[in-house]
Amino acid sequence: MMAIDYGLKRVGVAVTDPLQLIATPLTTVDTATILDFLKTYLHKESVEAFVVGFPADIKDKQAPIVVAIHQFVKLLGQVFPTQQVYQHDERYTSKLAAASLVAGGFKKKDRRNKGNIDKLSATIILQSFLTSYKYQRT
Repeated sequence: MMAIDYGLKRVGVAVTDPLQLIATPLTTVDTATILDFLKTYLHKESVEAFVVGFPADIKDKQAPIVVAIHQFVKLLGQVFPTQQVYQHDERYTSKLAAASLVAGGFKKKDRRNKGNIDKLSATIILQSFLTSYKYQRT
């Protein structure tokens, strides 16, 4: 599985191991090139499903990021019709990612790199999804 933390400038990407037990940060990609990146990646690797982070309880349903995420999810389904596309709550993942970088002893320069936060946020989204998905399947 692959998680996507979609942003207006950057997209954080994380993947699971083949047994879908552990989520691992993969990379950060410019939003404009995410579809090309995914096409190239899926040409080399097998991806069963996409998990796209979505702010589940946002009050402004027309916020630019909400509209953009909806459009992206629709586009993913069209471009990759054989992969399942899930949306999963992403609230607070950026704060959790930043706290994880501090707890992990990363240097201040690395903690300020928003790309690191984006790919770690995608990892948190994916690990949370895996936990809830496994409970739903049993």
